[in-house]
Amino acid sequence: MTGTTITSRAARILSRPITLNGLTVPNRIAMAPMTRMFSPGGIPGDDVRSYYARRAAAGVGLIVTEGTYVGHDSAGQSDRVPRFHGEDQLAGWAKVAEDVHGAGGTIVPQLWHIGMVRNQGEAPYPEAPAVGPSGLATAGAEVTGKAMTQQDLDDVVAAFAQAAADAERIGFDGVELHGAHGYLVDQFLWEGTNRRTDAYGGDPVSRTKFAAEIVAAVREKVSPTFPILFRYSQWKQQDYTARLAETPQELEAVLAPLAAAGVDVFHASTRRYWLPEFEGSDLNLAGWTKKLTGKQTISVGSVGLDGDFVNAFKGEGSEVKGIDNLLDRLESEEFDMVAVGRALLQDPEWAAKVLADRVEELRPYDAAAIKTLS
Repeated sequence: MTGTTITSRAARILSRPITLNGLTVPNRIAMAPMTRMFSPGGIPGDDVRSYYARRAAAGVGLIVTEGTYVGHDSAGQSDRVPRFHGEDQLAGWAKVAEDVHGAGGTIVPQLWHIGMVRNQGEAPYPEAPAVGPSGLATAGAEVTGKAMTQQDLDDVVAAFAQAAADAERIGFDGVELHGAHGYLVDQFLWEGTNRRTDAYGGDPVSRTKFAAEIVAAVREKVSPTFPILFRYSQWKQQDYTARLAETPQELEAVLAPLAAAGVDVFHASTRRYWLPEFEGSDLNLAGWTKKLTGKQTISVGSVGLDGDFVNAFKGEGSEVKGIDNLLDRLESEEFDMVAVGRALLQDPEWAAKVLADRVEELRPYDAAAIKTLS
């Protein structure tokens, strides 16, 4: 019909703006954080700027950067993973944020400390020990690292807070704190790696104390309207079957202190977003998180693909999968946004194609994509 605009269902549901604390994001599509290792010396260069800006220009509303190491010597183990401290590193990130804004998107850095996943002897600080709540890399393992002292805890909390303050200062739109996948913050949350008998160990609320202190310190360092995202997961890279909580009540015990400390948005990481989290309900992890906390949530996990990322790192590809189920869940407000990972890694135009109903142009995921910064 003349004068009538035909809008796809995907565009109608995904194109709605959303406000996260003081930040208005133009649509419901986020780019999931994915470690890329293309920043020699921890400095993001022009190729990293273009990588993120291309996706913003193609319709991604919110860029969550790859994990960036906070300013603590034990935070990481690669000199090619970007750092969020240091004059040159922050200058590089300021240009990334400027380019994403110029392309019409919004951007938050993911702030990261890997904890006991670290192999001592590796760059950027080879003498730094692997640290964690109890010196355990995984449940049932021998002690191979340093159990953190109160001074260690305070230093890491301060490093996260400083990185967040720097993010706001150089023009980012918020921050995401990495509390998932068996890295340092998650090592405190997970009973399997947290065997402490002090105030930071024991029941779920006590195991959440360290994460809540980081959130509170960040909240104090940034503006009241500066959004704080918190990414968490049940599964760990050390154990894909691990769970923080077996029931909604147990999950609420973990999430409530974080919400109270200042988290604005929970980014609930699952391997497959369409799977229910607890028996008796179809809600996924992001859905339960929103129901229990009242906070906005981002769902993630194999969006647009038929296989999960674990097999992708084994060199396997994935075929394109429809997103009707995802759209149903967004339309029913089970969660508020969706983060797209490998599909956006493979195809910078993924969002534009989905929003324009050009799904026949979507490309299957080829594991070779992880070796490039296209």
